[in-house]
Amino acid sequence: MIKTIFLSALSMLIFVSCTNQVELSGIDKSTFDTSVRPQDDFFQYVNGTWVEETEMPPDKSRYGTFDILYEENQVRLKEIIENAANSENVPGSDAQKVGDFYNSFMDSLKIEELGLDPLQDEFNRIEKVQNYSDLAELYAHHYMLGISRPFSGYISQDAKNSTEYIVYFYQSGLGLPDRDYYFNEDEKFREIRSKYIDYITEILTLTGEEDARSIADKVMSMETSIAEKHWTRVESRNRDKTYNKYSVEQLTELTPNFDWDSFVSHSGISDLIDNVIIRQPSYFMGLSDILSDYTIEDWKNYSKVKLISSFATMLPSAFVDANFDFYGTTLRGTEKNRPRWKRAVSATNASLGEVLGKIYVEKYFKPEAKERMVKLVDNLKLSMADRINKLDWMGEETKIHALAKLDKFNAKIGYPNKWKDYSDLAVKSDELIQNSIRSSLIEYQREIDKLGKPIDRNEWFMTPQTVNAYYSPTMNEIVFPAAILQPPFFNLEADEAVNYGGIGAVIGHEITHGFDDQGRKSDGDGNLVEWWTEEDEKRFMERAQVVVDHYNKFVPIDTMRINGRLSLGENIADIGGLTVSYNAYKMSLDGKESKVLNGFTGEQRVFIGWAQNWRSIYRDDALRNQIVRGPHSPAKYRVLGVMNNMPEFYEAFDVKEGDGHYLPEEKRAKIW
Repeated sequence: MIKTIFLSALSMLIFVSCTNQVELSGIDKSTFDTSVRPQDDFFQYVNGTWVEETEMPPDKSRYGTFDILYEENQVRLKEIIENAANSENVPGSDAQKVGDFYNSFMDSLKIEELGLDPLQDEFNRIEKVQNYSDLAELYAHHYMLGISRPFSGYISQDAKNSTEYIVYFYQSGLGLPDRDYYFNEDEKFREIRSKYIDYITEILTLTGEEDARSIADKVMSMETSIAEKHWTRVESRNRDKTYNKYSVEQLTELTPNFDWDSFVSHSGISDLIDNVIIRQPSYFMGLSDILSDYTIEDWKNYSKVKLISSFATMLPSAFVDANFDFYGTTLRGTEKNRPRWKRAVSATNASLGEVLGKIYVEKYFKPEAKERMVKLVDNLKLSMADRINKLDWMGEETKIHALAKLDKFNAKIGYPNKWKDYSDLAVKSDELIQNSIRSSLIEYQREIDKLGKPIDRNEWFMTPQTVNAYYSPTMNEIVFPAAILQPPFFNLEADEAVNYGGIGAVIGHEITHGFDDQGRKSDGDGNLVEWWTEEDEKRFMERAQVVVDHYNKFVPIDTMRINGRLSLGENIADIGGLTVSYNAYKMSLDGKESKVLNGFTGEQRVFIGWAQNWRSIYRDDALRNQIVRGPHSPAKYRVLGVMNNMPEFYEAFDVKEGDGHYLPEEKRAKIW
C-alpha cells in the first residue's frame, strides 16, 4: 500500500580512507577539481574529478554516492538471502519463505516453462466482466493486488484527525510517468509516446493477441483522456486542496458512472468505513464521463495491459525484455537490465522486508551508531529551536506553536520495536507470481485491519535496510533506518564537522520538512490545522517564493528548467537542513575555534560533507524524468542552490560579489 508520507531520497557521502587524515577528516581530495574555485561552482570543486572519471554502469540511469551504497547493501542482502536459500529450513519458517521466494525468482527455466499460466486465473477474471458493476469488482481485486487502474488508494491517518485511520483515494491509471508526458510536444516526448504504444503492442502480441496494435492505440487514447483530467504534481502536493472528505454515499454523486457500492463491498471495507478522503475531486468527476466514453471491452483490454505490465518482470524473458526496453531504456536511458540476482533480491525484499531487516540489523547495525544518532538528533532539535527563537520574521505567537511542534517530534532510529508477522504468507519455490499475489493480499489485509483501530505509532514505513530517511507529518516523526546510520553514511571514526555536513544535514533536512511549505500545515499532534498567524504565514510564503524563483532559473538539460514550485518542499528542507546542522556544529564548538584538517576548517568541512552527499551523474533521459516528476532537484543543484543562499557558506569560503555563487543579500532565500 502506498503511504502518505514525506519521503526524502538522501544519498550520503563516501569516505575513502587513503590516509589517517582522510579518515579523520572524512574528505578525499582526489575527487576534487581544483581548477575550479569553490566560490564559483562548489559542486564541481568537490566532485569534478570524480564526475569526469566515473563511467555510468550499463544497468544504471543515475549513479552517485546513494547508488554505490545501495549496491553495497544489495550484496549484503544477497548474502543473507542466499544463506536462507541454500539451507535446510523448517517449512513455514521465515528462512524458508525468504529462500523459496528468492529461488522462485531465480528459477528462470521454470518461469519460461510456465509462460502465462500463472496469470490465467487473472485473465479469466477480466474476461468475465460484462458490465460496469463487474468492472468495479475487478478494480477492487486489482486494488488489492496493486495492479494499475484509473484510481488507487491507501490507508493512513486522517490528516485532520490523526488519532484515526481513514481511506484515501487518488488519481492514477497512467502508464507513462506523468500527465505531462502525454501532452508535451517536444520531439523527445513524442518519441516516448510512440514507443509506449509499441511496448503495449509488443506485450499484447506476446500473449497471442491478433489485434494488438489497434488495442494499443485505444489504450493510449484512454490514458490520454485520463491524463487530461489529472491534477498536476504541483496541485497534488497541496495538502489543503487534497483533503476532501466524502461519505461513502456521496461517492456515487461524485462519479455516477462508477459502481462504488460494488467496489467498496469487494474491497472488504464496506463495514469498516463511513467516510473517505478524495484527493482530487474534479478528477473523479471527470472519470465518470471517461468511463462511459469507452466500451466495457475497451476497459477489459485496458485492464489486461495493466495486468501484464504489472507482472512483466516476473514473466518469461520476452516480457522482461520488452518491459525493460521501454521503462529502462526509453524512459531512463539505461543500457542494460540488472543481473537476475539483483532483481531477485529486490523482489524478495519487497515481499519479506522486515524478515530480512531483523537479520540485517543483527549483522550490520552498530549500537554505538544509534547512541550517537540520539545525541545528534537532540543537538539538531536544540539548533532548530535556537533558529526559531532568533527569527526576525516570525511573531511570538507562532513561535510558541512552532517550538511546541518541535518538542513533540518523535525520532525513530535504526529499526522497529515490533516486527511484522509473516506467518500467514505461503511461499513456494516454483510459484513466483503466486508468491507475489499472496504477498500483496497479505499486505492489503494488514492495511485494512487498521481501520477502526488505534494508531500504531510503532509502525515503520521503511525497512531497516533501506538507504533513505523520511518525515511523516501526520505522525510528526523523523525516521532513520539502520542502513543510513553506518559507514559510509555515518562515519563514527571521522571528525564531527563532516558528519554534521552528512548525517547531521539529513537530520536537519527531515526536521525542516516539518516546517516546509506543506509540512508546516500540521501541528505537533499531526493534525492539519491553521496554527500560523495571518501575518507570519504571509511572510513565510514571501520567503518561500524566493526559493521558487531561485530554483526556477536552473536549466539542467535542453531548455528544461527545474520546477521550483514542485520541488519547493525539498529545496526548503535542503537549505534549512544544512543551515540547522551548520548551526548545531557551531554550537558544539562552544565558542572554540574548529580544527583544521586536510587543509580545511571545520566550517568548510561541513559544506564539503554536504557536497559529497550529492556526487552523481545522470543519463539525459533520467534527468528529464526527474525534472518532470520531481520533487527533488537534480543532485548538482542540491549543492548549488543551497550554497547560493547560505551566508555561512559565503563566510566560510570568502565568497564576494562577482563570484559564481554570489547573490545579493536581498535575493537570497532565508527561512530557517
